[in-house]
Amino acid sequence: MKIVVLGAGVVGVASAWYLSRAGHEVTVIDRQGAAAQETSFANGGQIAVSHAEPWANPATPRKIWQWLGQEDAPLLLRLRADPALWRWSWRFLLECRARRTRANIRPITTLAQYSRSCLQALRAELAPQGGLHYDQLQRGILHLYTDAKEFEQALHAADIMRDYGCDRRPLTADECVAIEPALASARSQLVGGDFSAEDESGDAQRFSSQLAEFCRRAGVNFRLDTVISRLERDGDRIAAAHTASGERIVADGFVLALGSYSPLLLRPLGLSLPVIPAKGYSATLTLPDDSVAPVTSLTDDQYKLVFSRLGQRLRIAGTAEFAGFDLALNPVRCDALLRRTRQLFPQLRDSAPPEFWCGLRPVTPSSVPFIGASRYRNLWLNTGHGTLGWTMACGSGRLLADLIAGRAPDIAFPAPAL
Repeated sequence: MKIVVLGAGVVGVASAWYLSRAGHEVTVIDRQGAAAQETSFANGGQIAVSHAEPWANPATPRKIWQWLGQEDAPLLLRLRADPALWRWSWRFLLECRARRTRANIRPITTLAQYSRSCLQALRAELAPQGGLHYDQLQRGILHLYTDAKEFEQALHAADIMRDYGCDRRPLTADECVAIEPALASARSQLVGGDFSAEDESGDAQRFSSQLAEFCRRAGVNFRLDTVISRLERDGDRIAAAHTASGERIVADGFVLALGSYSPLLLRPLGLSLPVIPAKGYSATLTLPDDSVAPVTSLTDDQYKLVFSRLGQRLRIAGTAEFAGFDLALNPVRCDALLRRTRQLFPQLRDSAPPEFWCGLRPVTPSSVPFIGASRYRNLWLNTGHGTLGWTMACGSGRLLADLIAGRAPDIAFPAPAL
């Protein structure tokens, strides 16, 4: 078929790759001038199966209440008169029940593990052609805790995730330092941790850019600097995508991979997609050779931050600000990233001013993304991955390609109820 993929972030590019490999004629459309220039540009850099616990869990409502009004809170909800936000929030609270949390962990973990294996297979496949080089490291992910209650809750979550095949091994504080010696100066702050040895890290933007080039070599057409204004429906199918410049683009099928912006195109079609933007922040530090900085990718669950080594750069990313589609950098939240970094790594030195960034993560109430068919028979969804878009990108792309081809996917995954 002739398939148009809307969105050239890491999920859209991965979708284009697997659809092209399945024999389709693929065109990718994006409003930016290159791949991965928005949410995939400077994210946390983790391929993190160990992050499969959904945001909606029994402990979250209390934390949100405690954090209300704190400008530097790990999760900041800006209350406003937005019906979509209130509907989403109600569904989110329903997903916070223990039974729902456990049920949601299964598909998230299954897809994340599958995606990691797809990424590894993709690297091997492309190695003879020059390969993918995106500052990748296969050193695992270390979750660290400086609060005893937070650590106790994490051990319970790790038990559940081990039931689904994700090995998060509990560690003492000394074992954490043994895995990442850069934590030695913060040893007195640590109460423990857990370690997922199979997880990885790497630069999502560099990966996306390089995979986009392999897509081009395979015949994928990229229409960049092109804004899609609406989708035209014809009965139970989508007839065309219309651009802001007035062009009408016809295809046999359309894949919606626009992240947080996906619901805006669906609403005029009568589809209500429960995805809202959660603004995440990052700071990228350039490191001199003698800087005492982590090499193992780290997750600070209490502050909702991750630390990933990307060559001679350290990426600190995280937090969530529910403020609609606002992309203004909040200096208070930027400072919070650096303040926590200095607490954990007091000897860290950088050789240039930090590069701050923010992007809009597409979050569903359950943290389970929407992958598969919509009620329009030629409109397919691949969106709502939240903080795990990089983690789930390759698996989501391959899963979608199998569904479009009518093949039984390698994994079971819930179909979108749209």
